[in-house]
Amino acid sequence: MRVMVVDDDPWLADLLRQLVLSRRPSAEVDCYRDVKSAFAGWQSNKYQLVLADWNLPEDSGLTLLQLIRKDDKNTPLVMITGRADRESVLAIRPLAISAYITKPFDVPKVVECLESLLPADDTTVVHEVARDDLQTFLSGRSAADLDLPLMLQVKDRLMLVARGTPLDFRELAEEWQHDPALCAYLIAAANSPAYLSGGQRCTNLIDALKRLGGRTSLNLAITLALRQTGSSADPLLSVFIQEHLDASERLAERVVQLARQSGVEHGALQTAAILHRLGELCVLQQVQIWSKQGNSIDDGAVIQACDDYVKPFAIALKAHWGVPITLRELIGAVYALPQFQVRREQVLMRLAAAMGNNEPAHVIESLKRLAGIN
Repeated sequence: MRVMVVDDDPWLADLLRQLVLSRRPSAEVDCYRDVKSAFAGWQSNKYQLVLADWNLPEDSGLTLLQLIRKDDKNTPLVMITGRADRESVLAIRPLAISAYITKPFDVPKVVECLESLLPADDTTVVHEVARDDLQTFLSGRSAADLDLPLMLQVKDRLMLVARGTPLDFRELAEEWQHDPALCAYLIAAANSPAYLSGGQRCTNLIDALKRLGGRTSLNLAITLALRQTGSSADPLLSVFIQEHLDASERLAERVVQLARQSGVEHGALQTAAILHRLGELCVLQQVQIWSKQGNSIDDGAVIQACDDYVKPFAIALKAHWGVPITLRELIGAVYALPQFQVRREQVLMRLAAAMGNNEPAHVIESLKRLAGIN
């Protein structure tokens, strides 16, 4: 089964892709960003469902669906749009559209729509999984493959929302501030061309949520949860992951306390602390994916993988998700201060880390003086 998704917003396109896969795991989902490439894809492949956004660069999704309907009268077509006026509905009526989905998405309704339009999954299809050794697997991962593991309770609650269970968004957002995966992912989305719109770059989750809005934030969070459905960690990996999450939380609590003592805004500092084990968590998430392919792991292999890939994976993921330079500098300060142009916020990060690491008293006192803390 093959499904076409056409949307110039890569974040929403990924949400639709994950929703399709949540209902039909064996489906192939091709995402396009404009009419020209989408129609070329249509001519080259056989699709069982097409979902297209109305507003696309250079041309509209309406044009694409008209081109498809010239030769194909049966394939289900779904129009995605923020328009809900009478004229828009009448404009697409001649195309025999199967469904009309308005933005921002109501995920349970989208899932219901997909379930009604998608053909049954082909359970006879068996995908062979290459059994690479761990080092070969990790060395072959691209930046687009990289991800961070969601906290288990966060993922479980997001899956409840995806199934239609109403939960308080404010409580969810409070929980998300402690989750490195969602902090990084939603800040990246808020700073992307799809949502930035010339404003200042967000360096903390609260500002990212304000820019994205509640519904979009929730939908993007669900995307991340869907990507990790069925990927509960191996017990050994769970221990390693929790150690890094706990370390991030301790550093965040410490630097927020120091920032308040200093009268410094703590939002970006807290975020940097939550993200400072990003490389370690990224490696563990990839090892988890490898283990789900039927491979066995041991603590020595995990430790070696972290030694080899924490730094390159952290660099690749920060670049791919567009982590703001301000956050990167604060994360770097956890380990060492820059030689020149040291900002007070960086000193606070270094101080919080030094206190947590029980570094020598003279180092901590020197950092306190530099930070202006008595």
